[in-house]
Formats: sequence, C-alpha cells, structure tokens
Amino acid sequence: MRRVLEGLRVIEVAQWWFVPAAGAVLADWGAEVIKIEHPKGGDPLRGLVTSGLVAGATGGINFMWEQGSRGKRSVGLDIAAPGGRELLYRMVEGADVFLTSFLPAARRRLGIDLAEIRALNPRIVYARGHGHGVRGPDVEKGGYDAASYWSRGGLAHALTPPDAAVPIMQRAAMGDSTGGMTLAGGIAAALLQRERTGEAPVVDVSLLGTAMWVLAPDIVAGMLTRAEMPRGGQGLPPNPIVNSYRTSDGRWIFLNMLQPSRYWADLCRHLERPDLIEDPRFVDDPARGRNLAACVAELSAIFAGRSLAEWREKLASVEGVWAPMQSAREIPQDPQVVANGYLAELESAQGTPFRLVESPVQFEESPAPLSPAPEMGQHTEEVLLELGVSWEEIAAHKASGAIL
Repeated sequence: MRRVLEGLRVIEVAQWWFVPAAGAVLADWGAEVIKIEHPKGGDPLRGLVTSGLVAGATGGINFMWEQGSRGKRSVGLDIAAPGGRELLYRMVEGADVFLTSFLPAARRRLGIDLAEIRALNPRIVYARGHGHGVRGPDVEKGGYDAASYWSRGGLAHALTPPDAAVPIMQRAAMGDSTGGMTLAGGIAAALLQRERTGEAPVVDVSLLGTAMWVLAPDIVAGMLTRAEMPRGGQGLPPNPIVNSYRTSDGRWIFLNMLQPSRYWADLCRHLERPDLIEDPRFVDDPARGRNLAACVAELSAIFAGRSLAEWREKLASVEGVWAPMQSAREIPQDPQVVANGYLAELESAQGTPFRLVESPVQFEESPAPLSPAPEMGQHTEEVLLELGVSWEEIAAHKASGAIL
C-alpha cells in the first residue's frame, strides 16, 4: 500500500479508544505516531477487561489495546512534571499533528492547550476529540461512546424496539471507531489545507456530532415531520423486499432491493415462485402496497422453507442486493473479507500470531502493512535520542520520574 502520510509526525496525548483510534488510522496511512503515556500505568485501555474476556482466553493478546494502538511508538512521559513537559515540547516543535482527548481543564493544567502548542509550532495541526463539542454547557465534561454517541446521540432510541424490556446497547468501541475514523479524515483534510495555504486548521470531532451524522435521516425527518421514522426489526415495511426474513435453520437474510418494480420478477424466479410475478395481489408496486401483510407473509413462508446455506446458493445470481446476517465470528471467513485483505496477520512479541481489522481506506487497492501496538514506554529512549537528548539527560529524567 502507498503510505500516503509517510514523513509526517503525530504526537498523541490521548487515552482509551476514540482519539487513539484516529492515531492508529494515521499510522496505517504511514504517519509516525508517538503515543505519550504516563510512566505509571500508561493508557488505561491497557488494563481494560471487556465482555468477561481475559488475557488467558485470548492467547495473551490484549485485543482492545492492539486494535486501537497498533503501529505507534510509546514514550513513557509524565507531562505534569516540568522535565517531562519540556521533553514533550521538544517533540512538538518538530511534529505535524498534535492529537489529544484530554478535557479542557486538563489541557490548561498541563500546558498543552492550543495556545501553548501553537506558540511552539505555528504550523502544527491541533486535533481534539470531545464528548460533546467545543461550546455549550457541557464543554468541560467528559464522554464515552456508549453515553455521548449511543445514548445521547439517539442511536439507542432509534434501534431499540418500542416494546423492548431494556434498551439495545452498542458493541464495544462502536462509536469510538466511527469517531476515530472521522477525526483521522479531518486531520488529513487539515494537512492538505496546510500544504496549500501554509495555515494549519484546528480539527474538532465530538462523539455527539458523529452520532448525529450517522442518524441524520432520522433527525432531519423528525424536524420536518415531527414524527419518528419506523423502529424495530421485521415488520411491515413500505417495501416488502427491503426487509428481514428468517430461514429454516433460524438464521436471517436481509433483502435490500430499493426498486421493487425492477427486482420483483427476478427475485420471484430465484425463489422458484414465478407465479407471484403475475399474482394480482403483487403484480406491481401499488398492488404490493395494498397487500403488504400478505406479501410479507408469503415471502416469510418461502424463506422459512430453506436453510441459509441453501439460500446462499439460490440467491447467488439474483440481481438485487441482499445479505446474510453474519456474526462477528463468521466475518473473517467471508470470501470478500479474505479477497480484499480486510484482516491483517501479525505476531506478538512472544511469537503468538493474531489478526487485526484493517482501517477501511485502501490506497492503490492494497491493505496497510500493520505492526503490533507498543509495549508501555517501549520507545522512550529511542525517541529521546532522536531528539538529541543525551544519555546523561535521559538518566537524570529517569531519576526524577519524568520518563519511564
């Protein structure tokens, strides 16, 4: 893959997944990403136990850490200490991007707010990830994706059926991954602006704003109609071939054929029910609309007659779009995933092989070459030596606790 950001340096002062995910994408694209971690413990994501999975059950691979921090160099640095902050400032002077998730109060306290960083390097792209944006009553408050993106951003409400006993919850880091990719794209655009004009914009992305972008059709429709768009799973959609249907083995198929008059006849032939093409109840869009319940019931009975494997074969040449509802464990075997290299093969420092999900942007039709996430403070001395810090200075900083 062409490493389109090669030669650019990113200083990441961020924790958890959202903003570090942007750093991981920039690293995928070829940037050098230096991750600043506190010498005592580092990024708290390193210690997160998710969904009851522990290291022993994953072959010693911390999958949350690896997926969100691959390809970076880790520097153990206490930027609250004067010596540590001075070292950070020296890194900033030669960097292209400063990437942070720290709250405004923390940035001010640590001397890493916009004014301080721009005073050191006026050409640096200053990029911030927020829970709720740069203005408003909650600007000083933190946010996580399950709260700021999923719940406050309306996705939980939109995706939870009205009669559900409890709300539907997002999967791990769902909003963070979406927000991180968005932030990486914003940084790339800012770098282009700097290249063209010499001016480096400030980049801001919030989890709340990202959720609104994802939910934009619902939000805009709600403002115009003062009503909610339909919620729930299988039911009586306006178009019966944009709907979910259960197979004989309890799996689901989703039909996504947005032009029913175009696809109806071809689908009926693939379902081995050509009689439905001229059935007066379903002969055209108005007829299917008048007999929607009967049409959905007919299709439900048909799909219930065969297994998912059988339907994969039957629908392989159908003209319209459809998809099986796959589990996360099935996706790695999807032929399209394999053919396009959407999973990268890596090896841990202990020699354990594992795979990570590639970021979705490819250049020159090739996946990015990935490397594992760093050990805590793995590159501290290496990076400082590149800055011209002597071994005597490094020893003094270690003695003071400013570095790992």
